[in-house]
Amino acid sequence: MEIQQIHHVAYRCNDAKETVEFYANALNMDFILAISEDKVPSTKEPDPYMHIFLDAGNGNILAFFEIPNSPPMGKDPNTPDWVQHIAFQVENEDALLKAKAELEGKGIDVIGPTNHEIIKSIYFFDPNGHRLELTTITATQDMMDKLHEMGPVMLEEWSKTKKTLPHAAWLHAQEFST
Repeated sequence: MEIQQIHHVAYRCNDAKETVEFYANALNMDFILAISEDKVPSTKEPDPYMHIFLDAGNGNILAFFEIPNSPPMGKDPNTPDWVQHIAFQVENEDALLKAKAELEGKGIDVIGPTNHEIIKSIYFFDPNGHRLELTTITATQDMMDKLHEMGPVMLEEWSKTKKTLPHAAWLHAQEFST
């Protein structure tokens, strides 16, 4: 099997129109198409829905379902807000700062930029409560190679101990800080 790319990721929304308008206005995404049916094609369950698709750039598609006959949308109470999010990449740090100013100008609360040493990011929420991230890569190739090399060892140790590992602490050392 050879995966070519992610075709789309799908999330639930409260209101399809409001969601399209937010992503179009806040992130300049084009509305691609909508599908509405009375039955779920894969399960044949009777559950009317609106399925919308937005162009997230470079062949990436962000999709949402509005399912009005289901109980109200909620979040997993056991998962912190910062864990589940959708991250979009911007060209560079200038683009990140411009995006922050643009979002704040539209009345959207923005956290950051946050320096993660290999990326810098800003965070905000869509009208459905989904956390969004805009990020730009700041890592050098050497940093990424080193992280890639130590990844399997870290994963194996984490799997056994479930304790924080010091392997990538060098990311926060003075020589890599910007």
